Amino acid sequence: MSLGVAVRDERGTNLDFPGAAHQVRICPSGLTVTTGKRAFEAGSYIEFGYYQDRTGYHELGARMLTITPPTQEVGHSPAAGKNLVFNEDFGSAIAWGDRWQGRRTSAYRYGSHNPDDAKLDWLASSAVTVSGGTATFTARRSQRDLENGRRAWDTGMLTTEGTAQGFQARTGDYMETRVKLPTQQGAWPALWTWKDGNGEVDTFEYHPDHASLLELTNHVRPAGYYYTNAHAIAPGRWVTIGVHYGATCNDWYVNGAKVFSDHTGVGDDWSAYLILNLSVDAGEYHAAPRDREPIAFSAAYVRVWR
Repeated sequence: MSLGVAVRDERGTNLDFPGAAHQVRICPSGLTVTTGKRAFEAGSYIEFGYYQDRTGYHELGARMLTITPPTQEVGHSPAAGKNLVFNEDFGSAIAWGDRWQGRRTSAYRYGSHNPDDAKLDWLASSAVTVSGGTATFTARRSQRDLENGRRAWDTGMLTTEGTAQGFQARTGDYMETRVKLPTQQGAWPALWTWKDGNGEVDTFEYHPDHASLLELTNHVRPAGYYYTNAHAIAPGRWVTIGVHYGATCNDWYVNGAKVFSDHTGVGDDWSAYLILNLSVDAGEYHAAPRDREPIAFSAAYVRVWR
């Protein structure tokens, strides 16, 4: 008989610790088994004992095992030494017209919609609601048709463009958000920047058909990275994502750990408006909605340090 320890990840995959004990006999006095080491990515697991005999594997007692991301050294946080200059924690109703607006953006060809970008979006401020410190973006199949003949989806956007405050991120800032990734096919959430026909740096883009992947992209001085982490990135999971805008290098962070540096940056004089939104895929590059059920995406905050 063999005796060992294993874990099961959130996808149901069993991962053994090395060093199972073989040909063991369990006596009333008990038996201690010491396994080898194994590294795990951040996430939640079920840890359990098992034994194997002639009839197969048998699980013993189980417990939760939580692996947290490595803690950054003091002073190495991208926000260290900076002042919080923009803080939206969704603790009250959306400040439409003052801090945010949600009906138009110059990033969309027609202001309220943009069929040229493989999107089914038609912007509606009513598609963003706030409750309990969380903003929820809900996309619903619209009664309108886009110029290409496809049926639009009414969906939500928050942008600082065209507001009284007119807040813009600029070179040297660090912007961060905490979001709950959507589960429905066709969802396309993103936090990004835009101004004067570009200015675009994507803190993240996400598509549930690539469940463990975030798209991190600099369109100002083109560079990008597909960050994949099955334990940190998954439909329905909360994740913290940020980017530090540097003149010669932008740095992206996921759950407090640096995951990508583009070594191109945005230049010394860059500035752009913030956009947090839920787009709907038209099906050209990622899966379109499977049915007419609403699509939801949530955010806990958007913050900028300078």
